[in-house]
Amino acid sequence: MNRRNILAMLMATLVLMLGSTVAAAQDKYALKVPDGLAFAEFKGYENWQVVSVSEDGGKLAVILANPTMIEAYRAGVPANGKPFPEGSKMAKIHWTPKKLETFPAATVPGTQHDVDFMVKDSKRFADSGGWGYAEFEYDAASNAFAPGTLASSPPQGNDAKCGFACHTIVKGRDYVFTEYGKR
Repeated sequence: MNRRNILAMLMATLVLMLGSTVAAAQDKYALKVPDGLAFAEFKGYENWQVVSVSEDGGKLAVILANPTMIEAYRAGVPANGKPFPEGSKMAKIHWTPKKLETFPAATVPGTQHDVDFMVKDSKRFADSGGWGYAEFEYDAASNAFAPGTLASSPPQGNDAKCGFACHTIVKGRDYVFTEYGKR
């Protein structure tokens, strides 16, 4: 098994472990960003399938998608020029990387940084390419999430359009950066 597959498996395992730990400390599903995009709309994201893993800005990430979006990826969206169907959802969980103590050559997720969400709902989010966005910062000291703000890194508009400005450069891919990793 290659290093990328091992990293993906480790990250998926951590997603499941962190999801159950955080849920006990806070009712994260009560949180929402302005314009109504709520954490609760993504309930169960911890069990979604991995689309891909990435490293960006010094953070490790695992990108997950709900079954609707996974089916679309498998059908060739967005490379085939078709848009993702309504109800497609993604979650991107970021961690600060650390070296694995028992195998120092491996870099693995350390402290969670945040979780980002996207949902395709063209009626609700017609003015942002049909997608709603949310970013929830994780605070390890309190073991709790809070909606991202302009003070976040990177700054968040703190509304359901917070990711739209960045995603316009992939308009031709239905505003989705992430490619479905070959299996």
